[in-house]
Amino acid sequence: MKKREQPKPTLPLPTEAELEVLNILWTTGPATVREVHTALSGKQTGYTTVLKQMQVMAEKGLLARSERFRSHVYEARLPKEQTQQQLAKNLLQRAFDGSTKNLVLGALSSQKVSSTELAEIRKILDDFEKGSR
Repeated sequence: MKKREQPKPTLPLPTEAELEVLNILWTTGPATVREVHTALSGKQTGYTTVLKQMQVMAEKGLLARSERFRSHVYEARLPKEQTQQQLAKNLLQRAFDGSTKNLVLGALSSQKVSSTELAEIRKILDDFEKGSR
């Protein structure tokens, strides 16, 4: 009998504030609360607020916490690309009724797109189409 593969558990989608923390960790790699707080310094966010937010994010599974060092070191549990895919899928369903075409049109019409970016998008679509057949 063939063993059924268990679906991967999905983590909750990050809030806007949680995305700010994740973007810092994706850029810098593992960091302490102090390092994240310093990176957020322009936001006028208190240290204890950042600490609590990162603790909650760890409880939700968005961050992994290492206690190997004197200071707890946090890192994003999922790669940036995987989180972006989850966010795009959620937005696609909630705002665009599952229409990829409408999502892409909405993104392209929301701001000016350079000719370089358009060329990159065309290449990605061509490659995607070749791989789908």
